[in-house]
Amino acid sequence: MLGISRRPANKPDKRAPHRFPRPLDVLVVGGGIAGLSAATVLAERGARVTVLEPETYLGGRAGAWPDTLADGTPFEMERGFHAFFRQYYNLRAWLRRIDPELDFLRPVADYPLLGPDGQRESFAGLPRLPIWNLVSLIRRSKSMTLRDALRVDDTCGRAIMAYDPRATYAQFDRLDAHSFLDRLGFPPRARQMLFDVFAHSFFNPEQEFSAAELLMMFHFYFIANPEGIVFDLVDGPFSTKLWHPMAAVLERHGVRLRTGEAAVHVDRGPDGRHRLTSSRGQVYSADALILAASVPGLQRLVDDSPALGHPLAEAPEDPGAAHCWREQVVAQSVTARFAVWRLWLDRACAPGRAAFVGTTGLGLVDNISLYELFEDESREWAARTGGSVVELHAYALPDGLDDEAAIKADLLRALHDLYPETRAARHLDERFLLRQDCPAFRPGSHPMRLRVDTPDPTLYLAGDFVHTPFPTALMERAASSGILAANHVLHHHGVAEELLCSVPPRGPLARLIHRKAHHDAHGEGDDD
Repeated sequence: MLGISRRPANKPDKRAPHRFPRPLDVLVVGGGIAGLSAATVLAERGARVTVLEPETYLGGRAGAWPDTLADGTPFEMERGFHAFFRQYYNLRAWLRRIDPELDFLRPVADYPLLGPDGQRESFAGLPRLPIWNLVSLIRRSKSMTLRDALRVDDTCGRAIMAYDPRATYAQFDRLDAHSFLDRLGFPPRARQMLFDVFAHSFFNPEQEFSAAELLMMFHFYFIANPEGIVFDLVDGPFSTKLWHPMAAVLERHGVRLRTGEAAVHVDRGPDGRHRLTSSRGQVYSADALILAASVPGLQRLVDDSPALGHPLAEAPEDPGAAHCWREQVVAQSVTARFAVWRLWLDRACAPGRAAFVGTTGLGLVDNISLYELFEDESREWAARTGGSVVELHAYALPDGLDDEAAIKADLLRALHDLYPETRAARHLDERFLLRQDCPAFRPGSHPMRLRVDTPDPTLYLAGDFVHTPFPTALMERAASSGILAANHVLHHHGVAEELLCSVPPRGPLARLIHRKAHHDAHGEGDDD
C-alpha cells in the first residue's frame, strides 16, 4: 500500500572489474564489526589487508573472551545481549559469509516490556507492514487508547511520519529527545511503556540525546521497517558462533589479523604511503587506511598523529579541510556509562519467562535476559546444575553513580520484584562490567558528525558513530559504515562496489511536508 520495502542504497557499476587491477595494501585499525566488514569486502576483491585490534579477541563491543567459573566451567563472557533486527540487511549479508542460511540466529517470539505495577506491553503477533504494526501496537496497548493517540501533538506526530535526512535534522537536532517526547503529548504511562524504553535503548540519556536522532531511529525500527518489530538472537557465544568462523573466512582471503596490537602513530613514509607504528613496535605501510576504532581510540590516534587527515597535496581551494576534520574528531564524545551484570543462580527461573524483556520505570534496570533460553553454552550449564544464567543491563547510568554495590543492589531489587522466584536463589558466580565507550548523539551535534570519507582520499572512517547516507543504527551502522569505507577504496581504484541495502530513506509523509527540500537532482537516496 505504501510501497515500503528493502531498497538498494547504492548502484554498483556492473561493468566495473570485480578485483583490484594491481596489488593494494590496506590497513584496518579496529577488529570490530565495522573494521572486519571493511576487511572482508576488500580482501575478497584482492586487496592485501591487515587488521590491528588492541583487544586479544575480535568483535569489538560485540566481542567475547574466555573466562572460567568458580566451579571450573569454562565459558565465554560478553559485554551483553545484542538484538539482530531483521532490517539489518548489510550486517546480515556480511554474516552470510560464515553461514549462508544464518542458522546461528534464533527468532524470539516476543520481547515484552515490563513496567511498574505489573504493566506489560508485548510485540508478539504484530503485523509486519510498516505503520500498521505501530497502529496495531497502540490499538491493543493497555497503557493508551486510540483516542489518546489522536490527541498527540500534530507537529511532533507528523515529524515521526515525515522523517527526512535533511529537514528532520535541521528542525529537531538542537532539541533533546526528552523535550520532544514531552511535546508529543502521550499519556505518561504510555510514554513510559512505549517511548521511554525505546529511547533508552541507544545508551544515551533522553536529556542528552538529539531528538532528530531519535526520529531517525524511530523511522528505522518502526515506520519504514518492513521486517517486523521482533528480532533474532545468536544461539551461542559471539566468539564461537561469529568471530572464530569469520576469522577463518578472512584468513582464507589472506587477511592478517593482529589481535592484542594497537595503532599508536601514523605518518607518511618516504614513498608517500601511510606508515603506522603499532604498540608492539611493528611498522606497517599501506596504500589506504581505514580507522574503525572506538571514539576514544580514534581521538587518541589522531592526537598522536599530526599528519592524519592531511592528503599528500592538499587542495589549494580548501586548505583548511584537514584542520576542520581534526576538529570534528575532537568534538566527538561518548555517552553515559552502562552496566552489565551476569549472574549464575543455583535454581531455575519460573517456566514461561521470556528470553529477553525490556523494562522501564523500575530503577536502573533496562532489560533482563535469561541466557539458558537462547545460548547453547548457558543452556548446557543450566541443564547440568538446575540453575539459571541471568543478565541485567543498566543503560545511561546517572552521572556520579559509580558505586558498584549500589548499582547491584538496585538491579537485584528490580529482578526480585519482577521475578520473585529469584529471591531465594544463591549466586554461584557473577561478572560485573561497567563501561563508557558508546557514542553520544547530543543535541546540536549533527553538523559535527564524522562521515566515512575524509579530506585525505586514502583515509576512511567506520563505526557506529559515523554518519551514513541512509538510515542505520547500532550494529547495522557499524557494518554499513565498514562496507561504505571499503566501497570508497573500491571506487577510488575503479573496482565495482559492494551492494548496500536499507529501509526507505524518508517517511511516508516526507514528500508532502518537505516538498521544497526534495527538488534536487540526486534523487531520493542522497542526503549528503
